[in-house]
Amino acid sequence: MEGTNRDFKYFMQDTGSIYLGAKLNYAEILQDEMINFKYKSIVEHYIFKDTEPETTLESQLYYMTKEQFSYRTYGQLKARVKVSMLEEKKGFLGRTKTGYRSKVMKLDEFVSMNLAQKKAAGVVVEELILSKLALMSFSV
Repeated sequence: MEGTNRDFKYFMQDTGSIYLGAKLNYAEILQDEMINFKYKSIVEHYIFKDTEPETTLESQLYYMTKEQFSYRTYGQLKARVKVSMLEEKKGFLGRTKTGYRSKVMKLDEFVSMNLAQKKAAGVVVEELILSKLALMSFSV
């Protein structure tokens, strides 16, 4: 996985989930031998119905709508999205500070936010999280 933003182009897994860095594009996902073959098959057969190979996960998730086939596909995979959002915190002597806080959201909750809400909240997409159980039970 070469190129810019290399620290945000990763694949990890644990016993229950698969984690994909949001800067990965689908062409890189298909080329990475570490990434699960079944997920690659799902990308080729379902995600590519409305997505180009050069599209990053970050871009697709940020602009995704409930009408897209890829939304329904990721819904079947019990997808969650890790994002950073601006948050005001009460500090010392009642002063407020603004900073980013990471949050994991269900795909439905994230896609329900419109673009204006995402921009106002300073949303930065960090990661796509997929359920291994949902991936196992998905029929290609």
